[in-house]
Amino acid sequence: MMDRALDLEGAFARAVLDAEADVPAPVVGRQGGSPSRRFAVYRNNVYASLIDVLGSRFPVSARLVGEEFFRAMARLYVEKTPPASPVLLRYGADFADFIGAFPPASAVPYLADVARLEWAWHRAYHAKDAAPLSLSDLAEVGETAEGAVLTLHPSLQVVCSDYPVVTIWQLALRDGENEPARLPAEGEDALVVRPNLEVEVRRLPSGGAHFVKALAEGATLLEAASRASGEAPAFDLEANLAGLMTSGVIVAVAARKP
Repeated sequence: MMDRALDLEGAFARAVLDAEADVPAPVVGRQGGSPSRRFAVYRNNVYASLIDVLGSRFPVSARLVGEEFFRAMARLYVEKTPPASPVLLRYGADFADFIGAFPPASAVPYLADVARLEWAWHRAYHAKDAAPLSLSDLAEVGETAEGAVLTLHPSLQVVCSDYPVVTIWQLALRDGENEPARLPAEGEDALVVRPNLEVEVRRLPSGGAHFVKALAEGATLLEAASRASGEAPAFDLEANLAGLMTSGVIVAVAARKP
């Protein structure tokens, strides 16, 4: 009896999340009537709830394309990518990739990268806490700095884009302001981190994304700087390091073990 109930529960859950699935055979309507209409209402309510989850997670993306377009796009995503877990914290992880491959969204070419920035914000918000090193602690590194390995904040995310994604994101958040948008011609890389209570989004200077990624992979300060300089000749170690220090990104410093 228990096994049959579990089988029905599983079939019901799968059918609710699959728009092509038939109503599970044991499910019947009132007085023996067809359950299709009532089941469709239930399915639509589930879909609407998942679309609301995406809307709350990607509010800037929704604002850029309008509520109607966003919800239609999100519904297709829900149909193709139903939740794999009842815990919805990770739901929408590949929504930006879906947007990037969604032909109607090609009219807004930066939309997928804006969604990546919003997902990075979401991940940073829910990341583990860690206390950033104080500026005085960092100053004590002194002459050993070049060979130091930095431990970066667990909330740290880097988003690289061929579009001015940080500026677009910031402008979209200025609800009610009528000033004309002035977008840079070049792309922007974003650093997203939550050193304290608030998630911060900062525009990285030239080579900054390569520098941060190298540090996150365990490179020493000198190695990371060398890699960044190779990728971006305009890389400025002092400016990038100062930005990481003031952003609260660095949580520990250690010499590389021989």
